[in-house]
Amino acid sequence: MKRFTKTQAEVTRPRVRKTQMLRLLRVAAVAFGAAALGLGAAHAADVKIGALYPFSGGLAQLGDESFRGLQIAVEERNAAGGINGNKIVLVKADAADAEQAAIGAQHLISTEKVTAVFGSYASGISLAATQVTDPAGVPYFELGAVADTVTGRGFRNVFRSNATAKNFAERTIEAVVKVVAPGLRVNPKTLKLAIIYEDGPYGTLVGGYQKEEAKRLGLTVVESQSYSAKSLDLASLVQRLKGAGADIVLQTSYKNDTILFFRQAATAGFKPKAFIGAGGGYSLNDTASALGTAMEGVFNVDFPQATMGEAGAPGLRSFVISYVRQYFMAPRSGHSLVNYVGAKAFLDILANAKSTDKEKIREAVLAYKKAPGTTATGWGFQFADNGQNQLATANLMQWQRGLPVTVYPPSVATGKPIAGR
Repeated sequence: MKRFTKTQAEVTRPRVRKTQMLRLLRVAAVAFGAAALGLGAAHAADVKIGALYPFSGGLAQLGDESFRGLQIAVEERNAAGGINGNKIVLVKADAADAEQAAIGAQHLISTEKVTAVFGSYASGISLAATQVTDPAGVPYFELGAVADTVTGRGFRNVFRSNATAKNFAERTIEAVVKVVAPGLRVNPKTLKLAIIYEDGPYGTLVGGYQKEEAKRLGLTVVESQSYSAKSLDLASLVQRLKGAGADIVLQTSYKNDTILFFRQAATAGFKPKAFIGAGGGYSLNDTASALGTAMEGVFNVDFPQATMGEAGAPGLRSFVISYVRQYFMAPRSGHSLVNYVGAKAFLDILANAKSTDKEKIREAVLAYKKAPGTTATGWGFQFADNGQNQLATANLMQWQRGLPVTVYPPSVATGKPIAGR
């Protein structure tokens, strides 16, 4: 089923009444209500951009958290004059899965006539949506999906601001070598690694790259296994890892499968020396709340978090203040932050292009540059010909006393890693 909503109020044409006065009063009342909400119908000079995220279904929480970052960036831009004096209007489209993503993308470009589409958190959604937007010549700005294939298919109108699955995998193995092994005071080559991952594009790519990087460095991988993120029972997988004597578990997962795995590991008495997640479920406060003390000491390689040090991430505090003012809570994960930073860059790019022409926008993307350490994520910006930002990175966090403390790299660390669990 299609689910399309707009952030601006939709004004329904009033039915013809007996008197002109009644009709005018009704239209005035609707207009007043929209104005009171800070909304309103789009004008000819407005810049309409699509926001394609999973707002429903199993990915909705992080989809919504991602959208919040885009929304804050757009509101800040509008307060500063919009894009070359034109107001930005966000048009939302729900994409709970790949099929709905394709339908949503088609709606945004054909019906809503958006200048560009921003999204999308999930790799499967991004891959499906861009199959629609690229042939249509509509720029797609990816702010959160990590599958390397998003920018690896030769598309000219797909651009990504965030780090990729390969970046996540390399940082995970780096964490084993430079953080976990030294903390345990052992040679990393003596540790037995188990690599498990959900079987979608996100998990499969991260897991595959982890295995390649581990092999390159001469580390020992005793298990490499995929599973469905929708699984209701991971007990056999837990027993398999326990039987292999895994010292460190590298898991790429979403929220529900992360919680399920930890609970069944506890039931089986499986206690490896370390768990290292790769974003997704490992990044959520809700996961930590559900698991309680079981998350203490767990590592997570992920997007930069709002709790990291601001010295290497100027503007971070300002973002957090804006987030709290708007949503009356702290950011739920780093997804809102990276969507915010990526959106700010792409809005700059749209302004620099001074055109809605796809080639002008592409030229503006490739010309856009920012040095590392100059944004609220600590990232820089420099886009390769395939549209990928080459200066986006992932950080290593560890859950300590209910908080995701950034422990690596040193430039943004706010704490030191705790060895053992």
